[in-house]
Amino acid sequence: MIRIWLAGLLRRRGGRLLGVAAGVATAVALLAALGGFLGATRATMTAQSVRGVVTDWQVQVASGADARSVLATVRGTPGTRAALPVGYADTSGLSAIVGRTHQTTGPGAVLGLPADYRTTFPGEIRVLAGSPDGVLLAQQTAANLHAAPGDTVTVGRTGLPPVTVRVDGVADLRHADSLFQKVGAPPQAQPTAPPDNVVLLPQARWHTAFDPLAENRPDLVHDQIHARRSHALPHDPAAAYTTATGSAHHTEVRLAGTGVVGDNLGAVLDAARSDALYAQMLFLFLGVPGAVLAGALTTAVAAAGATRRRREQSLLRTRGATAGRLLALAAVEAGIVAVAGGAAGLGVAALLGHTAFGTTGTFTIGWALAALAVGAVIAGGTVLLPARRDIKAATIVAGRATVERRQVPRAARWILAAGLLAGSLAVFRITSRTNYALILAPEGTPTLSVNYWAFAGPALLWTGGALLAWLLVDLVLRRGRPVLARLLRPVTGPLSGTVAAGLSRQRGTVLRAVVLLALAVAFAASTAVFNSTYRQQAGVDAVLTNGADVTVTESPGTTTGTADAAKVAALPGVRSVEPLQHRFAYVGPDLQDLYGVRPSTVVGAGRLQDAYFSGGTARQLMDRLRHQPDGLLVSAETAKDFQLRPGDQVRLRLPDSRTHQLRPVAFHFVGVVKEFPTAPKDSFLVANASYVARTTGNGAIGTLLVDTGGTGRQAVARHVRSALGPAAHVTDLPSARTVAGSSLTAVDLSGLTRVELGFALVIGAAAGGLVLALGLTERRRTLALASVLGARGRQLSGFVWSEAGLVAVAGAVGGVLLGWALSHMLVKVLSGVFDPPPAALAVPWAYLGALAAAVAAALAGAAWTAVRHAKRPPLTELREL
Repeated sequence: MIRIWLAGLLRRRGGRLLGVAAGVATAVALLAALGGFLGATRATMTAQSVRGVVTDWQVQVASGADARSVLATVRGTPGTRAALPVGYADTSGLSAIVGRTHQTTGPGAVLGLPADYRTTFPGEIRVLAGSPDGVLLAQQTAANLHAAPGDTVTVGRTGLPPVTVRVDGVADLRHADSLFQKVGAPPQAQPTAPPDNVVLLPQARWHTAFDPLAENRPDLVHDQIHARRSHALPHDPAAAYTTATGSAHHTEVRLAGTGVVGDNLGAVLDAARSDALYAQMLFLFLGVPGAVLAGALTTAVAAAGATRRRREQSLLRTRGATAGRLLALAAVEAGIVAVAGGAAGLGVAALLGHTAFGTTGTFTIGWALAALAVGAVIAGGTVLLPARRDIKAATIVAGRATVERRQVPRAARWILAAGLLAGSLAVFRITSRTNYALILAPEGTPTLSVNYWAFAGPALLWTGGALLAWLLVDLVLRRGRPVLARLLRPVTGPLSGTVAAGLSRQRGTVLRAVVLLALAVAFAASTAVFNSTYRQQAGVDAVLTNGADVTVTESPGTTTGTADAAKVAALPGVRSVEPLQHRFAYVGPDLQDLYGVRPSTVVGAGRLQDAYFSGGTARQLMDRLRHQPDGLLVSAETAKDFQLRPGDQVRLRLPDSRTHQLRPVAFHFVGVVKEFPTAPKDSFLVANASYVARTTGNGAIGTLLVDTGGTGRQAVARHVRSALGPAAHVTDLPSARTVAGSSLTAVDLSGLTRVELGFALVIGAAAGGLVLALGLTERRRTLALASVLGARGRQLSGFVWSEAGLVAVAGAVGGVLLGWALSHMLVKVLSGVFDPPPAALAVPWAYLGALAAAVAAALAGAAWTAVRHAKRPPLTELREL
């Protein structure tokens, strides 16, 4: 009997079976493809994080310990590829006689490097001028001393005579922050900036110069062991972090107090594992709703034939079929759907993984099994469970009924909808308040966790919105039949009342189509808006970090900024150049970055957004600076730490170029700046460039923001480097975009965007057209009987187009409203993804237009097909039914 049933099912209900299998395939493909994205993203984050680390370990040798023994221990640690000793010494100051001028600097650091240090750690030192071997000056130190290769520099030693060295080259220390970190110190005890004055000596010369200082002042001299470790780590950043930190802790145990490991590799992986959790959040927030929606669509496809299925079961029961045999037939149908849909879904996912995410984007066996399990659950829930429920709950006579009997929604359902929406709003308010963290990093523990409470807001909004849409449309169909009949009269003519009554009595299919269309539109719109906003903010983050299309950073001691600005402005491809002062100022005991700006032009040149400021828009606060020359914008952290109020006088200590001493300069606090191009993320100041230059006697420019009009950025950067020479540090926006912000924003989401939006488009079209088509197919008998009773073709067409119009209007309105609310909620809850947070949502109108066109085409196609059937000879149609 099962074989006969299966053959008949494939022959007579093959289309409906294919529709259910397609729904299962959609859910399986979406989950498997997004699983491939998640795996590829984690691997990319790990690889990208470790690629940027030059010195994996900096092992601080304890005072009095034998550096050679520590070096041997580090070299003997499994995974160590190379380890070299490095000497650190403090200098009381540097001086040089260049031409007729005598230049001096404050305290600094002198490093003793082995001969093969540059080749062992190739990204640490970049030689700008002169020889790569011998005595090297850091770029800023050379600018402070006005020294060049061939000049002589005197290095001070506390309590000992100075030593004189001849400069062989000038170098840029790319990772100075980590190079001069306090190993083992907590973050708050780390230096705010690396030393300005740095000299690099060959190891033998360093020992000759500073071994005597180590005997008299051991506090000024110490040794480190720099190690390069194997980067063969697990793909998951969390697992890689555990492996890396475990090796560091094991080495510290072996050192037994003779050294402390500064784990630079573990530090970057620590940040990457947090970003990996945010990638997981993107998967859950953006991928799971699509899979749920695909399951709901499959359920609707299966439910569209529920009446006919019940009649067939009743017929079999009258002919002696037992409940077990009926369940076995349903299980066979569910199995076919699960196998066919699962296989097709995995095939689509494999294709998408290869084309959208590359070869690394293919899903793993675990993701494949998980997706297949979800597909099996959907198949069982849409085919097997309804069959079991009908067998247990419905009698043979009830199963042969053709008119749906639905209870009028009770007040409790309205209360439930209101409660769900109120709960969503309450959770959203909690999860979007200040200092809320989606990713939790409990102090003192090495693990991260996710605050899954944040999922409640969107989930409740989805559920509450769907229920509210159902109740509202149901209310219109039940209580608004007279109004609905008048609205349908232009289309259906005298049959408007009959059409309205038919929609009311068989409103189950209409309600399913409306709710599914609303959810599909909301899913597509919220996903598109989030992805578009993410892409927008990734660009904003890069601009904020780099400053402009091309940015030129001069050494703080330079005096050639004005001339350089004119030289850069004359280069081909440059549209405009914005000078930006970069100084350092003391706010009480704190040394902070000070940026002098031209208030009238910096808003456009720096692409400043209103979200960067507090207490006014970008133009409003810059207008305050323009009208108040001594105005000062301070970072939010500085305003909080010093309890500043608008109008308060702030006295900063700035270096005066005339006296070469710090002098107090009075400013007035006029506003808060939270972000600023090229500025650090914590404490900094923004002031009037003209006022800073007048009060300090120094109009030098520290940074040039070069606008290329968005084209030819890298070519212009090459021209600028050629024109200004190696002393200027030049960066371009495309290069900064790959490293700006976190490793999450550096991940290319274009593949994920294409997959998500493609699925959303398909689901949206299917939710409108397929469900409507199946519902109209179920009413082919009603249309045929109406034709027998004398209904003309125009009236039958009006019946079909009325239902299609009702589904389109109600579904679109509900989807737009729900999508708008979900977009705001997703962007706010996932605020940790955005740095800085968006000032406004980015709406992809082109995609939304394509979505509207696809849904309209699907609805029109379903209605047109139903009209064609309705106009066929009624006896032929009834005979086929």
